[in-house]
Amino acid sequence: MSTHRDLLRVTERGPALRTMGSRERRSHLSAPRVPTVGIDIGGTKVMAGVVDADGAILEKIRAETPDKSKSPKVVEDTIVELVLDLSDRHDVHAVGIGAAGWVDADRSRVLFAPHLAWRNEPLRDALQARLAVPVMVDNDANTAAWAEWRFGAGRGEDHLVMITLGTGIGGAILEDGRVKRGKYGVAGEFGHMQVVPGGHRCPCGNRGCWEQYSSGNALVREARELAAADSPVAYEIIERVKGHVPDITGPLITELAREGDAMCVELLQDIGQWLGVGLANLAAALDPSCFVIGGGVSAADDLLIGPARDAFRRNLTGRGYRPEARIAKAELGPEAGMVGAADLARLVARRFRRANRRRLERYERYERYAQAFRAGAVRPTRTPEDSGA
Repeated sequence: MSTHRDLLRVTERGPALRTMGSRERRSHLSAPRVPTVGIDIGGTKVMAGVVDADGAILEKIRAETPDKSKSPKVVEDTIVELVLDLSDRHDVHAVGIGAAGWVDADRSRVLFAPHLAWRNEPLRDALQARLAVPVMVDNDANTAAWAEWRFGAGRGEDHLVMITLGTGIGGAILEDGRVKRGKYGVAGEFGHMQVVPGGHRCPCGNRGCWEQYSSGNALVREARELAAADSPVAYEIIERVKGHVPDITGPLITELAREGDAMCVELLQDIGQWLGVGLANLAAALDPSCFVIGGGVSAADDLLIGPARDAFRRNLTGRGYRPEARIAKAELGPEAGMVGAADLARLVARRFRRANRRRLERYERYERYAQAFRAGAVRPTRTPEDSGA
């Protein structure tokens, strides 16, 4: 008898399923209440988890993101192994992928990933060729925003903008409960807005992108530069890493800031101020009711969010004469992208189940007709050609 793990190793599948697009808002209410797997692929980690219909994580596992110089198939292999591992203990009905890159409008290809070796990569089809469940692929910030709107800080908001501060900056727009992906699927890439002409080089190829001044990479870069220069203000963090500068990380900077280290507090304030400037620009363009700030850097809480709110108010167009968007920390933490990917995959699972049900109904009708024919209860229709007329 075939096990679920055996089924996941099926190598051939039917046509790829398209997700619900503009029907998402009403579709999630009627999606099947079955467990699905969400996978969040970032520049440093791949996190996978089984999520129920209420957004609760039943189990999660993680692996390091394979080095970006390797073949894209290496990342695909990592995803498949994580799904197979979870499927040993859970009945998996669909898989949702939140990818750190630009995903096309059909949500089938990763067009470009600044922190991964994906260039026009047919990720959905490649995974569906190896997994016996439907697969949904979307940008990781879109999946995080969906999770916060469904289960977290964005509940009840009609116009929401999500900013994810991690290795870089991701972004997403939700209006009336719909993810706004743009004509070509790449809306919300706020991290690559140019804020400093001729500034720091970005992995995307340009200079002065917002994420070079307000992201986990920016935070760590500044701390390492001060430590490498043996700056007196970096004494505490140099002591903590025993002089090994590459060991300086974002979580360590946040930890020292909470302990009162002046340099680390100042670095987070700088990141927060740049964050507030970017939010003010987005408010001028999009006028949302709420900004939700997520990603690993948001763990700094008010050490980051406080300076961001101050800078937002100072730079907001029409300040004092317009309503201000609420700025809230994401409630679901680093699991938001994973939870959102799983929840969006549930919409695909519904369509897959409907298609299977229709095939089963057709098969059952055929079987009833065949049994009636064998019993003589029905006769086949004869044409003039059949009778030789």
